[in-house]
Amino acid sequence: MLTGEPLALDLINTRPLDTDLIATPELLRRWLDVEADRLPGLEGALSEDDLAAVHAVRDHAAAAVHALLNGERPAEAALRGLNDAQRAAPAVRELSWDGAAITAAEVRTGSLGVRLAAILAEATADLLADQASGKIRQCEAHDCVMLFLPAHPRRRWCSAALCGNRARVARHYRRHRTA
Repeated sequence: MLTGEPLALDLINTRPLDTDLIATPELLRRWLDVEADRLPGLEGALSEDDLAAVHAVRDHAAAAVHALLNGERPAEAALRGLNDAQRAAPAVRELSWDGAAITAAEVRTGSLGVRLAAILAEATADLLADQASGKIRQCEAHDCVMLFLPAHPRRRWCSAALCGNRARVARHYRRHRTA
């Protein structure tokens, strides 16, 4: 599981090739546990409805990001789906008194899946609206579909240790086999 990219890309990357890393509520819970530092306060059991809400956001996010990668305009349905997910559980800064000062905490209402979908849709909106979205790349390994936002312009693989190493080993094998 590739993590550490912007949250929207981590979500899209839960669907490498013919696998779905969040195919069940249990697998989604595992992914949330991995992403817990970026998705705090989302404890609890997940239902099939929660899973469906997250899958819908992932599909809309993937459609929009892939359109940008191809130099195309994202489909209106993808953008509308992301907007609808955000509207379903908008963030409200709730004010309270802690005994010494006023504090403000971001609060969302709704089921766990609706709140999670809204957070993921918001993360996707942040990514899509950022100028850095033009730098998103797909891994150059022939058998990988992972997306990443390179910190260095020469980065070619989602993971130097996995895809990059496989590419280097294959290149080495081809050179020495023909020699």
